[in-house]
Amino acid sequence: MKIHHLRSATFIIESGDKFILIDPMLGAKGSLPPFSLLRFKAQKNPTVDLPSNANDLLDKVTHCLLTHSNTFGIRPLQHADHLDPAGEAFLTARNIPVATPAKDASYLQKIGLNIAAPLMPWQAQEFAGGTITPVPCQHGHGWIHKVMANGLGFVLQLPNEPSIYISGDTVFTADVKRALSELKPDITVVAAGQAQMDVGQPLLMALDEVCEFISASPGKVIANHMEALNHCPIDRKTLAAELERRGLGDKVSIPQDGEAVAF
Repeated sequence: MKIHHLRSATFIIESGDKFILIDPMLGAKGSLPPFSLLRFKAQKNPTVDLPSNANDLLDKVTHCLLTHSNTFGIRPLQHADHLDPAGEAFLTARNIPVATPAKDASYLQKIGLNIAAPLMPWQAQEFAGGTITPVPCQHGHGWIHKVMANGLGFVLQLPNEPSIYISGDTVFTADVKRALSELKPDITVVAAGQAQMDVGQPLLMALDEVCEFISASPGKVIANHMEALNHCPIDRKTLAAELERRGLGDKVSIPQDGEAVAF
C-alpha cells in the first residue's frame, strides 16, 4: 500500500489496481474564499497549488471516499476543503464510485455524483474490493459542531493490506477512541491543522488531542490537513517539534505535498 499525499486532507490510497481518492479539493490556489477573515490572515484558499505529480495520480483514480461534504443540504454550505467544484467536476466527468455518509447521499446524487456506498455509523460494508467501517466524527468542540456537517471517518481493510483509519474532521471523542482500541487499525490518518473559524472553538483536534490520538494509535500515523487552508494555524514544523518533545516523532509521518508513504 502507498499513501500519496496531495494537499490538506486530499490523498490517494494505492493498492494493486485500486487508487482510492480521499476528499478531493482539486482547485487551483486561491480558487475558494477565505475560511477566516478576522482570527487569521484572510487569504483565499487553497493557499498552495496541487503538487506537480497530482494529475498523473488523479488519472489513475478508481474510487473515492468523502468524509463529509455539506451542511443541511444547502449548496453554498458545502465543505469545499473536502469537495470543491473542481473535485465535483472530476468525480462526475469520470463517474467515479463514491462512498460517503448516507445523510449526504441524496444531495451528492442531485449534483451528479455516483454514490456507490451510502454509509451508516459502525455498519461495515463492502467497498473497492474490501471492507469499510464508518466511524462517527464530531466536527468541533462546543456548539459549533452542530452546524459543521458532522461526517464519518473510515476504517478501510483492503485484501492483503494493512488496515487504515481515516479519522476525518473530528475532535478526540469516545467514538474515535473506540475505533482505535476495538478495530486496531495498522495505520491511522489524523487531521492536525487545528482549523478554527472566526467564532467558536477549534473544529479539529487541538495539539494535545492530536498527541493523545497518536499515543492511542496502535501503529504508524500520518498527519495531514496542514499548510493549505487559511484557518489552520498548526503547520508541519510546529507539529514535528511537539512530537519530538513528547517522544512521538518516530511514530508519525508528516508528508509534504506530492510525497508518497509506503507500507
